[in-house]
Amino acid sequence: MAQIKITQIKSRINAPKVQKETLDALGLRKMHHSVIKEDNPSIRGMVNAVHHLVKVENV
Repeated sequence: MAQIKITQIKSRINAPKVQKETLDALGLRKMHHSVIKEDNPSIRGMVNAVHHLVKVENV
């Protein structure tokens, strides 16, 4: 299956608690940190919830 690279590009400071927990679940801890995840509907849903805080690239 395809993989995607998710990078946090904006601060989580003023984000609601739910969005902070979503970033934690994706494995993003700080600014400009990247993780590579499988491209599946559950990960895409998490990315859509915080789309304004992250950048997504195909790997």
